[in-house]
Amino acid sequence: MSERDKQTKNFNSAYLSTVVVLTVFVAVAGCYQMNMQTELSAHSSDAIVLFDCTDFAHWTDKNGGPVQWQLADGAMKVVPGKGSIITKQKFQDIKLHVEFNIPKESQKKKDQSRGNSGIYIQRRYEVQILDSYGHEPKYNGCGAIYRTKPPDRNICKRAGEWQSYDITFHAARFEGEGEHLRKVKNARITVIHDGVMIHNNFEIPNKTGKGNPEGPQPGPILLQDHGSEVQFRNIWLVAFD
Repeated sequence: MSERDKQTKNFNSAYLSTVVVLTVFVAVAGCYQMNMQTELSAHSSDAIVLFDCTDFAHWTDKNGGPVQWQLADGAMKVVPGKGSIITKQKFQDIKLHVEFNIPKESQKKKDQSRGNSGIYIQRRYEVQILDSYGHEPKYNGCGAIYRTKPPDRNICKRAGEWQSYDITFHAARFEGEGEHLRKVKNARITVIHDGVMIHNNFEIPNKTGKGNPEGPQPGPILLQDHGSEVQFRNIWLVAFD
């Protein structure tokens, strides 16, 4: 077992065995939430809160301009046509918590129009968001590593209900520079959907969908505008080596 794999095993053991309860009292813009729970590991004191129900301080639009999504009832909501948003910070290895809500109107639509959005890690690898309630797991359905691997189980709730992803991500590793740059290890991802593991340390062979090309540089988190008024709240992460 390599040193990196040993570190990963130890880190994941701590992650799965330690539940940190964050009690937050926020009464701004209709947001009042208590006892938010997530498995953040013993390193939760290092958590970066990317969205706390109040503003877009940690975000820009995908071109670096102001965010044009809406704030409502303690959540950020996609405004279709205004574009995806990205974090101002860039990251390598992370544990990320995101809560999302697919609009009920998605139930009346078909296929990829059913509440489509996604979470792009490093702006390269997408964990799909879609109204897939009651469907068989698909490579482009809710929880999928987009067009790369379906979730092991479909845990998607009905549209209109809040759901969560807890994502552990290890960036791809590269060696060399310039024309001699080469990838020596694939990116790896574990995804827990509403408390159920749907991807277990899966190796992602390449960037997904419209993600940016792979490379050694860190990248931002991107929340996708794909034409649906998907909402997000309670977003935070822990970066680790």
